[in-house]
Amino acid sequence: MALAGVDRVAVTTDDQAIAEEASREGAQVIARPDELSGPTATSESALVHALAEFERANAFIPDVIVFAQVTSPFIDPRDVRAAIGHVACGRADVVFAAAPTHTFTWVQTEQSLQPLGHPRDSRQRRQEREPHFAETGAFYAMDTAGFLNAGFRFFGRLAVQEVSPDTAIEIDSPQDLAVARALAPILDPRLYRAVLDVDALAMDFDGVHTDNSVCLGQDGSEAVRVNRSDGLGIAMLRAIGLPMVVLTSETVPIAGYRAAKLGIPIQGGIADKAAALKAWLSRNGIDPARTAFLGNDLNDAPTMATVGWPCAVNDAHPEIRAAARVVTAARGGHGAVREIADAIVAARAAKEPL
Repeated sequence: MALAGVDRVAVTTDDQAIAEEASREGAQVIARPDELSGPTATSESALVHALAEFERANAFIPDVIVFAQVTSPFIDPRDVRAAIGHVACGRADVVFAAAPTHTFTWVQTEQSLQPLGHPRDSRQRRQEREPHFAETGAFYAMDTAGFLNAGFRFFGRLAVQEVSPDTAIEIDSPQDLAVARALAPILDPRLYRAVLDVDALAMDFDGVHTDNSVCLGQDGSEAVRVNRSDGLGIAMLRAIGLPMVVLTSETVPIAGYRAAKLGIPIQGGIADKAAALKAWLSRNGIDPARTAFLGNDLNDAPTMATVGWPCAVNDAHPEIRAAARVVTAARGGHGAVREIADAIVAARAAKEPL
C-alpha cells in the first residue's frame, strides 16, 4: 500500500471488509458516515471529513495531501513523488495525473458539430499539434490548507503530472476491469512476482498440478503429466511448515499417488470443495482470509470465493481468471504451483528480521 514520498496512508470507507484489509496493510482507517457514503456524495466531502478525523486522531494536519483513487490500478510511485514535490516546493497548489493526447475532439452543440482545440478548415498532422491533457483520475496532490479553504480539488495554481497514456485506464465497468487484467502482465509485471503473505495453500489437482490432459491406456488405466518444478515448490513450502491440502472431485488413484509423493494431504471425490475447505481450515484453526486457493475451472469458483487469496493458473477458464486475485504466468502443469510457492516463500523471507 505504501506510495513513494507518502508518509502516512489513511483509507476512508464505509465497507467493513475494505477497512479490515486496509488495517492489515498498515493504513489508518477512517469510518465514513452514512451521509457521505451514498452515490451522490462527492469525493471532496469525504476528504474534508477524513482530514478532520485524521487531525483528531493524530493531532496534526499534513501540509500536502494526495488523493489516490483505487479505480486507477497502474499508478507509478515516481509520478506521485514528483507531484508531491511540486506542491511542497510551492510551484503549484494542485498537481493531478494527466495523460497527453493528440486526439481530435469534437462537441455537438444545438447548432452544429464544433472542433475543440483544432481548426475545422485545416487538418494538422498529429505530430505537429501541441498535446492536450486528459485527466486520468489516478491521483491529486494538493496543498492541504488551500483545499480546506476552497472545498474542492481544483483551486489556485494548477499543474499536471504527465503520466503514460498506457497506464491511464480507469476501472468503472466490468469491461474496464477485463482490459486492466489483460494489460497487467505488460504494465505491472510485479503482479506475476506476487508476494503472497498467507498461512495456508489449498489446490485443485487436474489443470493445476497437471496440464488437464490424460493418457488413456487400452486397459482403462490413466496417466497424467506433472511438473518437477512444482514438486520442488511444494517441498519448499513443506520446509517452511506451510499447511497444504489438495481438493479434487476426481476419485482416480493417480492424484493420491502424486499427493503422497509430495507429502501433502489430499481429499478426493469431493462434490463440494468449498465446504471441504472450510471444514479443513476450521479443524486446523486457519483464517480463510489468510489462505490461498489455486484453481482452474468453473467448479473451483465457490472455493475461490471462500478465501482471501483466490489464485488461478494462466490457462484457467475466463471466469476463474476474472475471480482471481493473482493469475500465474505459467499454465497448469507447467510450473504454476511453483510460481505460487515462490511467492509464498518470498513473503516469509520479507517478514524475517534482517
